[in-house]
Amino acid sequence: MQFADSDAVKSVSVMEGDSVSLQTNTELQTEDQITWAFGPSAVFLAQLQKETRIVITHDPDGRFRNRLKVNNQTGSLTITNTRTTHSGLYQIITSSSRSRNTTYKFNVTVFASLPVPVFRRIFSSSSSQQNCSLVCSAVNVSHVTLSWYKGNSLLSSISVSGLSISLSLPLEVENQDKNTYSCVLNNPISNQTQHLDITQLCTLSAVVVLLKL
Repeated sequence: MQFADSDAVKSVSVMEGDSVSLQTNTELQTEDQITWAFGPSAVFLAQLQKETRIVITHDPDGRFRNRLKVNNQTGSLTITNTRTTHSGLYQIITSSSRSRNTTYKFNVTVFASLPVPVFRRIFSSSSSQQNCSLVCSAVNVSHVTLSWYKGNSLLSSISVSGLSISLSLPLEVENQDKNTYSCVLNNPISNQTQHLDITQLCTLSAVVVLLKL
């Protein structure tokens, strides 16, 4: 991921476990010294020293252990085997005796792997024998949307950002409904889909029974 505007903040998204490379499209000179910093307080991460091209890395809290690589030709930073704790602001500062310092910023978001949504049938004292009440759920998720689809048409959805929580989304269908339903959990770069088998879930014993008082 690269860009040329030093005043901009480039947004970068990556799935947990994948690698991400951050770089500018500026030409690196021998006398240039590259420094990478992380977080709002710009904690020093790595430095490519001028002339010698020696790379020095720094990992104060251990979150980047054996994961940081700086290209000694381009100054680009690669983070391997990413974790959600690697999300945040990254800055590359280029300093040189021939010109003023230049700073480029990247806002990196590492998305956790998505679980497959789970169905459960809900019984209540007021449930109709002709209808089937269902819930689609996903646990320990963040920055996601959970949605019910009928064919390709969106029926309902619920979204969450920030802290990891559990999401549930209800649906009521007729036992003899022949339409195709699916529950989709997605974030900006991936999704998990579970297709509903009405015959199996709505005509056999349910896994969970909830009674309304």
